[in-house]
Amino acid sequence: MMTRFFSVLFALTGSLLIASFNTEAKQQDAAIYLAAGSALENTERNVRDKDGTTLTPDDQKGDKRDVKITTKIRKALVEDKHLSVNAQNVKIITGSRIVTLRGIVENADESMKVEQIAKKTRGVLRVDNQLEFKAP
Repeated sequence: MMTRFFSVLFALTGSLLIASFNTEAKQQDAAIYLAAGSALENTERNVRDKDGTTLTPDDQKGDKRDVKITTKIRKALVEDKHLSVNAQNVKIITGSRIVTLRGIVENADESMKVEQIAKKTRGVLRVDNQLEFKAP
């Protein structure tokens, strides 16, 4: 009797494990399929950034003045509640007091607002606005 009970218990446990594994695999496949056609999918941008021709946050040097400028801009962006989350999280790379802005924002108005915040920051010589607009 006990042997039969444990056999049934073992079979049920195994079945549940297999069923949950298949469900997770299907969900992952669906997520990958949906992401491939999504406007949020940014694999091409990431590949472009790896070729060394565009600035990335890794290009930010440790110069105290440049770090301070980047910090002030980031703080101003995060505190501006009228900006989208994307705009608050744009890449800010400062080198020799020249600020490069990269990333995705909602529209041209938001791009200009982020650029103006950077330009008004004390110590900035020039702003290179490379912001892109979110796909509709």
